[in-house]
Amino acid sequence: MLLLNFLKLCDGWGNVFSQQRTIKRAIRHSLMGLCSLGRGTITRAIMTAGRNFVDWSGDYYLYSRCQWEIKDLFQNIINKTVNNSYKNYVAVAWDETKIKKTGRKIPGVSYQRDPMSPPFHTNFILGHRYLQASALLPLHQKHNVSCRGIPVAFSAIPRIEKPKKKALKEEWAAYEIERKKHNLSTHFVERLNEMRLMYDKTDGKNKTLVATCDGAFCNRTVFNSNIERTIILTRCRKDLSLCFPATDSPRQVYDKEKFTPESKRKDNSIKWKTKKIFHGKKWREVKYKEIKNVLWQRGAKRKLLRLIVMKPVPYRISQNGRLYYRQPSYLLCDNIEAPVETLIQMYFDRWQIEVNFRDEKETLGIGQAQVWSDESVEKQPAFMVAAYSMLLLASLKAYGAKRTKNYGQHPRWRKKEERPSCLDLITQLRMEVVGDSDTTYRVGIETSANKFINSAAA
Repeated sequence: MLLLNFLKLCDGWGNVFSQQRTIKRAIRHSLMGLCSLGRGTITRAIMTAGRNFVDWSGDYYLYSRCQWEIKDLFQNIINKTVNNSYKNYVAVAWDETKIKKTGRKIPGVSYQRDPMSPPFHTNFILGHRYLQASALLPLHQKHNVSCRGIPVAFSAIPRIEKPKKKALKEEWAAYEIERKKHNLSTHFVERLNEMRLMYDKTDGKNKTLVATCDGAFCNRTVFNSNIERTIILTRCRKDLSLCFPATDSPRQVYDKEKFTPESKRKDNSIKWKTKKIFHGKKWREVKYKEIKNVLWQRGAKRKLLRLIVMKPVPYRISQNGRLYYRQPSYLLCDNIEAPVETLIQMYFDRWQIEVNFRDEKETLGIGQAQVWSDESVEKQPAFMVAAYSMLLLASLKAYGAKRTKNYGQHPRWRKKEERPSCLDLITQLRMEVVGDSDTTYRVGIETSANKFINSAAA
């Protein structure tokens, strides 16, 4: 069931690749890239498919010489996510991720800040930066399970070559201009505009696109983008300088009295409101404050914003222990009419993109392929992310949103899970690939359980 639904989704790649043999090779790479044991290299995918003694150059040319676009891979995936989205909205989570590398001469590699470094000491890593978008499917509306994030975009953030210390002033001036033009925020605006056009080609053309982001995207570049039928929802700083529109003078736009999100949280004159959202396997009550018609002079300028302040959630480490509080959250949105409970639910569901990052790096080994071509460095990780998206969609089509008896039984010490994990899906896919040799042979795969084990030594 899972294998057949996965292959049906691969049929949508007919418009991506120009030749039939290339489509066959792409399907083989997507299947074996997901099923192979060990590191996620192209060599192990070749050996798992039973092509040890066949010329392997065509497998590498799939990413370096074959003419295809990354966004075309995800168009078919976007078509499948529209029907499972909200009635009037499409929620898409955006975030950047970094993949570690060891070679300095790999195209696009640079030193970057390590997000896992401790707060008292910033470390650096050598690697690539990518921007990913994950469509948030509200499965809690029908199946009472947590939201599922489906990656619908994955692109490399361009690296601007820094001049040497002895370079001329003109070179440094040109570098500063290019650095401002090609950064994370400008790249995000370009991809967001591109995604709005991609959704217009589907049944989601009448739906509003909601981009949920973290604090890195709360800046003037993002809020001044003005993409039609698109809402920006980001986390903001607690000391952000905000104000209301001026009422004293018709020439004055901004009120002289400023306030911060933290001051509104402490303001007792604004009462807390309560809404129910689905988070952590069940429906929970959250308390919030909503302030409309807010202006951010240095960021969004004259655009009216909405400030949503989330009350800190109390928790205890033990049953009768001390009561602790989590950090409060402050959300900034450039839309005033959207239901506030929907926006809060979308932002809580944004965590699913972090789950996607964990599955892609730890389980699938995205970025571990040893490629050196400029095209391959960008295309190969995006190709495997698209295969991961189709695996998630195939599982929803084959077995539904919940973890049914079709998947393997967990050990006794494992807690009961309501939905299947990425490892559950890959294990089930491996079993079906080995058990259905007739289907896999059509795409050029001759594998067995022994070949899976032997490929781990490649």
